[in-house]
Amino acid sequence: MNDTLPLKVYDEAEIQAKLAADLPHWYFENGWIRRKYKTTGWKSSLMVVNTVGHLAEAAWHHPDLAVSYAFVIVKLVTHSAKGVTDRDFALARKIEAVVQWRPAQETDGLLEGTPDDPRFKYLKYD
Repeated sequence: MNDTLPLKVYDEAEIQAKLAADLPHWYFENGWIRRKYKTTGWKSSLMVVNTVGHLAEAAWHHPDLAVSYAFVIVKLVTHSAKGVTDRDFALARKIEAVVQWRPAQETDGLLEGTPDDPRFKYLKYD
């Protein structure tokens, strides 16, 4: 992590515009950008938590999480900058891409994705 570069802290209007343009399922509340991922149960929530945990650790930028039986809320802010910065948007985009990944919609067709069967569903995709 390069702490020698100053980080731009975005104001609320800028944050709202960036979320609307790039992360429409994320929202700004109480100084954080947030996303609620709906799951089908505890095992599914843990899968989302582990995914977010891996990405955050690899990025060395750590969100706050609220974990429940059927949802996970991810909250991002850059503590050292005391606000929302490009680091938060970058990690949010990566989390969104991985958690919302739907292999069956890719053009190569090699990975079929989770079957459309209640026994196997784990995430409620947007």
